[in-house]
Amino acid sequence: MSRGGSKQYHLTTLWRFDAPLEAVWNAVLQAEAWPSWWTGVERVVTLEHGDASGLGARWHCTCKSVLPFRLTFVTHVTRVEPLRLLEGRVDGELEGIGCCHFGRKGNLTALRYDWQVRTTRRWMNLLAPLAKPMFRWNHDAIMHAGGIGLARHLEGTPGNARGPGALRRAARPERSLEAPGRATPIR
Repeated sequence: MSRGGSKQYHLTTLWRFDAPLEAVWNAVLQAEAWPSWWTGVERVVTLEHGDASGLGARWHCTCKSVLPFRLTFVTHVTRVEPLRLLEGRVDGELEGIGCCHFGRKGNLTALRYDWQVRTTRRWMNLLAPLAKPMFRWNHDAIMHAGGIGLARHLEGTPGNARGPGALRRAARPERSLEAPGRATPIR
């Protein structure tokens, strides 16, 4: 998986929603629907469906960043703990591991994305010593758009509405953090 000169990124994003845990889980598991609510995710094509829990699913993803470039990669779901954890390996222009931790924090559903990835595009790796903060900012912008988009998507799901704008107000995509090592699950 390692390619010479690639640059490592450890990123964490936290989203909170005033929505049932099951609704958030289902929305994230339906990868082909991401482009309908997640600005920046242009296309997701299912390569393999996996088992009933989603384990073994493979998705080809194309993401358009805020900056003028796209990244394509294949996500392979390698671990599923229903309503708690979804983990996958990514290969392509990003390589590494991504993990989504789901849980309840008070009245809100919390979703934390942890990414341990490296870039494989030569130009990105050459620019990384100077551009790494800009690449992190770009990641933050896409993740922020995803949190807002998922909140809007959930607001339109039957049984989730808690008043006009309630989910948008509750969606709290927080700044991604450079996080060393593997994060612990939300409890």
